[in-house]
Amino acid sequence: MSISRRVTVERNRLRFAAAHMATFAGDCEPLHGHNYDVIVELDGDLTEDSWVWDFGDLKRTTKAIVDELDHRFLLQRESRFLRIEEGEDTWTVGFGDREYRFPKRDVAVLPIENSTAECLAEWIAGRLAAELGTREGGRFEKLTVGVEEMPGQTGWYTLNMRGS
Repeated sequence: MSISRRVTVERNRLRFAAAHMATFAGDCEPLHGHNYDVIVELDGDLTEDSWVWDFGDLKRTTKAIVDELDHRFLLQRESRFLRIEEGEDTWTVGFGDREYRFPKRDVAVLPIENSTAECLAEWIAGRLAAELGTREGGRFEKLTVGVEEMPGQTGWYTLNMRGS
């Protein structure tokens, strides 16, 4: 019999407001924004003190990552559809006849193909797994991150650590 234990932290302080323009089937949404909520589930064995993970540590670590996105334009640097040019102080982003120029300080440059909730969840999960893995006894079996664009619309990504 396999026993699974999980802790969850979500919403409250795990929020960020950001602008983006996702691409779909060769088209591009208009520039717009969301008030995103983040949900994190961490599965693992209990420590000697009967914890899967300390809630406070998990919240602080997640919030530090989420804060990097707050009040920024989310630039999907690996996009196949957007024209992206890095200037000295700006990023220029174009699609078709639309062109936007953003001050660098207002841009979160992400190594993702699209700024969908699913891709954001994957990026956050990767960053979170890397950070938690540096902690003393930082062992867990599964990490799931959800990024909610609006109530009822959440993109999820699960990272299974078993066998890796």
